Amino acid sequence: QVQLVESGGGLVQAGDSLRLSCAASGRFFSNYGMGWFRQAPGKEREFVAAITWSGANKDYADSVKGRFTISRDNAKNTAYLQMNSLQLEDTATYYCATDSIVARTIVVITSSSYNYWGQGTQVTVSS
Repeated sequence: QVQLVESGGGLVQAGDSLRLSCAASGRFFSNYGMGWFRQAPGKEREFVAAITWSGANKDYADSVKGRFTISRDNAKNTAYLQMNSLQLEDTATYYCATDSIVARTIVVITSSSYNYWGQGTQVTVSS
């Protein structure tokens, strides 16, 4: 069984930064790609960023490119999402998830490709 625990969310002002963390346990974290998704009230869950198991490949939603950076530390079984220049539209609950296929070399952006999810951490951006 895999457990993912997100942390680092909070209430910030537009233009501020936050770093989300996703701590994993229960499986060989380093063998699986990781993804970050978010869901705003009344909206569907959407892809934010993803990284392959080795960290060699990354991808981002157009809405966050140039502002967000995904990374991972396999020695710490933790993935990160550095969020800079936060905007009101970034307000959402952020979820991390693990790829369902081991050692996939391409980044996957569809939520159906991920099989374990954290409980989410709230990010609220105010003006």
